[in-house]
Amino acid sequence: MFDKNFLWGASTAANQVEGGWNEGGKGVSVIDVLAQGENQRMETDGVIPGKYYSSHKAVDFYHHYKEDIALFAEMGLKAFRLSIAWTRIFPTGTEHSPNEAGLAYYDQLIDELKKYHIEPVVTISHYEPPFALSKQGGWANRQMIEYYLNFCRVLFERYKGKVKYWITFNEINCLMVPFGIMTAGGIFSKIEDPQNTEQLRFQALHHQFVASARAVALAHQIDPSYQLGCMIASMLSYPLTCNPQDVFLALQHSQMKNNFCPDVMVRGRYPGYSRRYFQEHEITIAMEPGDEEILKKGTVDFLSFSYYMSSCIGINPEAEQVEGNLISGLKNPYLQASEYGWQIDSLGLRYILNSFFDRYQVPLMIVENGLGARDTLENGQVHDAYRIAYLREHIKSLEEALADGVEVIGYLPWSAIDLMALSTGNIEKRYGFVYVDVDNQGNGSFQRIKKDSFYWYQKVIHSNGAQK
Repeated sequence: MFDKNFLWGASTAANQVEGGWNEGGKGVSVIDVLAQGENQRMETDGVIPGKYYSSHKAVDFYHHYKEDIALFAEMGLKAFRLSIAWTRIFPTGTEHSPNEAGLAYYDQLIDELKKYHIEPVVTISHYEPPFALSKQGGWANRQMIEYYLNFCRVLFERYKGKVKYWITFNEINCLMVPFGIMTAGGIFSKIEDPQNTEQLRFQALHHQFVASARAVALAHQIDPSYQLGCMIASMLSYPLTCNPQDVFLALQHSQMKNNFCPDVMVRGRYPGYSRRYFQEHEITIAMEPGDEEILKKGTVDFLSFSYYMSSCIGINPEAEQVEGNLISGLKNPYLQASEYGWQIDSLGLRYILNSFFDRYQVPLMIVENGLGARDTLENGQVHDAYRIAYLREHIKSLEEALADGVEVIGYLPWSAIDLMALSTGNIEKRYGFVYVDVDNQGNGSFQRIKKDSFYWYQKVIHSNGAQK
């Protein structure tokens, strides 16, 4: 059922694994100024002495990458999704020439992957724009497009012949929700700040659309074999009831949360339904002459996405709420949930795969899918049967989608190794196949320990999905 060239892999993000935040000439990113709070990270105006920032060391992949990649090879990974920290290459984002030490680090990292025949899947911007640019308005400032393209050009030229798959922005639709103002939008602001408006975020998103389209054109010019993708956080919501109002509300939710960004990035134009949404929400997108043509010519080659869970949506104001990835939703009485309240819905993966492929008819890549849990280290082992059960059922749904005729080129679950959570900066909610001995405050031996799921996924890959 799985093609012999299917990319079995796993994913990470530089800001959640690397550490080495001020080594090798690296500058400060927006993640580097998010200090630990009680329940979520707190924005600080620069790095404040005495505050703890988990991104500064993370799980120290910066110094352990050779050891970690050897583990990934042992697991059998065919692909590894990483991101390149923008501020390792351009410390403030405004430099004309790149930081050679930062490029040399990724030279070695990518060469290490190639040594083991692991395909690098590179996310160019994964929630860590330069802090210096955030003080200039981040992506709300159109000048950001040129800084980003300068970054892209260096990467495309440097890694020609070594990297095939590129993702322009991680979960680009995250910018549509208040949480995305700083991480996705690169705009120095608190989530609850009055300036964190839909108007601001959608204007910033437009600049990212233009930047992505121009990056696609640039990449294809430098190397026609490059494959460029967009990346969406799937926010699947079913109607809570068969009340037509619930059904239509779910349709509208899917249009704006799941389809709006790929409609622009895969189809090359703003969809009709967005015009009404902008009108009703008093949003005006400032476009420059030529923007529409740029979007039309710079469409992506594949669509990648994250999928963790689903929820429901409806008009009942008394319906029970549940937590989720980026947004909350209503409880589905037919689903169980993780210990963190995220509803587990493996069939939803088949649903979203069919929905995306029916609509766009381009190859799909699953670049995040996994279960966050409090893993326990017992006698030097981690028995995470709950993670195996979650992934097994989702791979079965992936296999069913392939039988449905959906073209899926890779499955890269989250995450290859334990990492720091985006929203809290903590590590106690673990996703990796490899356990890292470190706590929420950065204390520990940083020893790498293979979980039971490591050995299970090894068998899945070795059998090309036959053994689950």
